[in-house]
Parts: sequence; structure tokens; C-alpha cells
Amino acid sequence: MKLIKTIAAIALTGLSFAALPAQAEDMKEFRVGILGGENEADRLRNFGCLQKHLGDLFGIGADNVKLFPAADYDGTVQGLLGGTLDYAELGASAYAKVWLADPKATEVILTTEQQDGATGYYAVGVVRADSGITDIQGMKGKKLGFADPDSTSGYLVPLVELPKTVGDIKAFFGSTEFAGGHENCTLAVVDKKVDMCTTWASGVGSFDEGYTSGNLRKMVDKGTLNMKDLKEIWRSALIPNGPVVVRSTLPAEVKTKFKDFMMKLHETDNACFQAIQGGDFKRLVEMGHDFYLPIIEARKAKQGG
Repeated sequence: MKLIKTIAAIALTGLSFAALPAQAEDMKEFRVGILGGENEADRLRNFGCLQKHLGDLFGIGADNVKLFPAADYDGTVQGLLGGTLDYAELGASAYAKVWLADPKATEVILTTEQQDGATGYYAVGVVRADSGITDIQGMKGKKLGFADPDSTSGYLVPLVELPKTVGDIKAFFGSTEFAGGHENCTLAVVDKKVDMCTTWASGVGSFDEGYTSGNLRKMVDKGTLNMKDLKEIWRSALIPNGPVVVRSTLPAEVKTKFKDFMMKLHETDNACFQAIQGGDFKRLVEMGHDFYLPIIEARKAKQGG
């Protein structure tokens, strides 16, 4: 009798069993999206520690925590929009792209906190140390490399802020190009394929070490970059650290359990936490959508929206 009443109530509200949210105990797998920007093997290794942790957390086993390293930022964006990813850590501009396409696709739950307590980072312009270029004006007529069209620090912010210093980007620089991610962009400078690359850094700590976190620090830690080869000639205003997002339609209990786990990860497995974040961060802190409104507005302006 109770079952009949339940079915009747569902019918009256226009719902179906298929539309009801899955319960945590019904979870079969948890899908992790990993942004592009460095080589796939490194990304899989860095995020691999999450498989056992999340497998135990949700009782599904490590093999059912699936890692999806996208070739570029847009691969992760499309995975979130299509509902095929449950969690990802995005740059602010990539999140803006997701939200502008579908505000209901994801939910912001956390962001990273730097060792100095800041919840932001910088876009930086780096050139070869032996290039003879000492400031951004020295880049006139030269080749500029952007990291990725969906990168906050590697494209959106430089696109908005560089004109304040150099005027029209197309008129000032000899040429611009996308280098295929932050790591490739930085290596393009070292290899003299571009004169300057826009990438991201905490701006905290020593430049000689690649700062405390960011693309430069990740490359230094992997042994693929010697900071003596580079010089910083440009820096943006502070950018909001990228969000940790989850699929909005995940059960509330799953979101809560995952959020609590991630907020404690710096204590329970700091090596795993630092590997995922790519540097020396303090912890993850609670954050919401409104923190990213300035980046969303910048992205809308870029799109002419």
C-alpha cells in the first residue's frame, strides 16, 4: 500500500523514477576530470592518489574512481557540461565558460589557499633570461605565446590587462599564438619558438624556485625547467584561484562527504594534496560562485555578450 501511494505521489508531481537523484549507496563510480596543460602521464600520476582515497570514501573501490585527463581545457569543460564528470578543478575562466553555457551544470564548493593566506594568483609574462628584453615594452614587434584559449592566466586576463600597457595587442606584438598549454608555452620560450609566454604563478616565494605554486613551480619540481633560463617581465592584478567544482546533480550526501574529505586532505595526505594542486599550497577553503563574478564578466565581454 505504501508503494502504491509513493508511485501515485511521483505521478502527481510529474516525476519519474529516472528523474529521482541517485542515492550515495547506489554509486557505481566517481569520475574525475583533469585539466590539460601538462603531459598526460604527469597528470595521471599526480591525481592517482585520489583513486584509493575516494574509492574507500564512497565504498566503490579504487578501480571505480575514473581519471579523465583532457587534451586541453575545453575537454574538461565539455565533460562537465555533458554530465560525464563528477569533479574537476578548473581555472576561473574555464569555470566561467561552463557557467555561461549552463549555470546549473556545476557547483563551486572550494578553492585553494596560498601559504600567505591569499586565495588568488597571478598571470605572469616570462621571457628568456638572455633575450635582452627587460620589460613589456621590449616585446614590441615580437612573438607572444598564450597557453590555452580557456585559460584565465594564460589568455583571458592577459587579453584584458595587456592593452592597458601596450595598447592594441595585434598592433603591438609581431604575432600571437596558442602554444598548447602552460607547460608547452613555457618550453616554447626556452626553445626560442616564442619570445614571451603568459602562464600562472602564486607570486609568493622565490622566482628562482618557480614561486610556491603554479606552472613554473610544477615544471621546476619535475626537473623540466631551470628558472635561471627565464625572466619575468609582466604581472597581472591578482586573479581568483580556480574553483573545485562538482556535478550539480550529485546527491547532497555525496557532495558533503567529498567536500569534507577534500578540506581535510592537506592533513590526512599532504603529499597527495600538493601533487593535485601542483605546488606548496596551504589548504582548500570553502568558496562559492560569487567569487568568480569578475572573471565571468570579463569572459562575457570577450565574447561580446
